[in-house]
Amino acid sequence: MQFIIPINQYKTPLWSIHCSTNKPVTLTSETQKLKQKMKTVCVTGGSGFIASWVVKFLLQKGYTVKASVRNPGDPKKVEHLLALDGAKERLHLFKANLLEEGSFDAEITGCDGVFHMASPFFHNVADPQAELIDPAVNGTLNVLRSCAKSPSVKRVVLTSSIAAVAFNGKPRTADTVIDESWWSLPDLCRQNRMWYVLSKTLAEEEAWKFAKEKGIDLVTINPFMVIGPLLQPTLNTSATYILNYISGAETYQNGTSGWVNVKDVANAHILAFENPSANGRYCVVESVVHNSKIVQLLRELYPSMKLPEKCADNQPFAAEYKISNEKIKSLGLEFTPLKQSLKETVDSLIEKKFANPPDAK
Repeated sequence: MQFIIPINQYKTPLWSIHCSTNKPVTLTSETQKLKQKMKTVCVTGGSGFIASWVVKFLLQKGYTVKASVRNPGDPKKVEHLLALDGAKERLHLFKANLLEEGSFDAEITGCDGVFHMASPFFHNVADPQAELIDPAVNGTLNVLRSCAKSPSVKRVVLTSSIAAVAFNGKPRTADTVIDESWWSLPDLCRQNRMWYVLSKTLAEEEAWKFAKEKGIDLVTINPFMVIGPLLQPTLNTSATYILNYISGAETYQNGTSGWVNVKDVANAHILAFENPSANGRYCVVESVVHNSKIVQLLRELYPSMKLPEKCADNQPFAAEYKISNEKIKSLGLEFTPLKQSLKETVDSLIEKKFANPPDAK
């Protein structure tokens, strides 16, 4: 799940958080490619924005994929997956309950790897513990328990988030460099009522604790604001913020966020699974920019489009800090430039009729 949150201030309401080509990163060895075709992996939450691209790239690379979806009978959840190349031969969709222990046992048994990508995502919740925190933590542990029961599982790749990394109270200036050693502080999250951030932090903490106890080879992917083309027919959270900019918003928030293309995030997951040297956490962020830069790039791409003209306040712009992506680059990931990612996002929103073409009346 991706999100947008004001990372520069904790006491304001949530407004925002939450490389490469169109093809997956390929192996150079034909022998490895042949071995891949015999591998079976499980992807939880397979119909999601990022997960759909992971499924697409895995199928392209020859994997057999078992993907859990909330409702296999809902066309909006499954049609885009069933239409993928290789889906007819090598994609199996199944229903499983994240909160029911053992519900993943049968499907994970015999898999070479597991991509755990399913997690609840809501900003406005009446009961954060029951609606966000417990499902995120217990859902992750239930999937890992199923993995621990299957000797065939060689590695688990967990979709975490910068939410679990960046909220520790440290100042963010132009000299700040956030990296994988940072952890968000649960007490700070509770104090500032950042329930989604807390859920991702606790889920990853518990995942590492369980993996260590059970000897599971775990790797986590921690992206920031994920944008790019949509495979699914429904609007995902991250795209709504770009859609807002191109749909008549008069101002942009005075905030800074990290951005990354969904295809790069999908490739990062697969690289983390395939590369024997992959370990620990990986921050997956192409660049960190102020929202004014996003509007500027959109204006360069679509000169005739109505876009916000000014910032929502008159305060100095929030600093553009840095998030290190050197570790994920060491696995071979090449990032899509932000401007291209924005174009792919807007073009996809127009194609799927969430937005009007620039010259449309």
